[in-house]
Amino acid sequence: MGMNVGSSNGSDEPETMLDVNTTPLIDVMLVLLVMLIITIPIQLHSVNLDMPPPNNNPPPQDPIVHEVAIDFDGTVFWDGIAVPNHAALETKLSEVVAIPDQPEVHIKPNKLAEYGYVASVMASAQRLGVKKMAMVGNEQFLN
Repeated sequence: MGMNVGSSNGSDEPETMLDVNTTPLIDVMLVLLVMLIITIPIQLHSVNLDMPPPNNNPPPQDPIVHEVAIDFDGTVFWDGIAVPNHAALETKLSEVVAIPDQPEVHIKPNKLAEYGYVASVMASAQRLGVKKMAMVGNEQFLN
């Protein structure tokens, strides 16, 4: 900011100052910026799931559970018995879907199993309509 001390044309009349004082403008802009930052809603990256309502009553009988184990080399076991191929696994999953009160399907991958084997089993189960599916044995992946 400059300051005019005297006139350059020799008269006693002061010259008009042509500089604009921008300090109040900057103050107002900073206040508006702070208000804008405060009022922006927080973005939550969440996935909405349709969860069943809580039920404190125990089920009248224990649910039927089928365990699908996936070995490190991609071998799939259905309740401890090796499944010869992927078509046989899909047949067993189709049988589960055909039951009105679907049994639970617990998928238990080996720690050394490739992700592709596990993903193909899960994709088949989802595509065929298995509603009660769970991953078990995840504590082996903690260390």
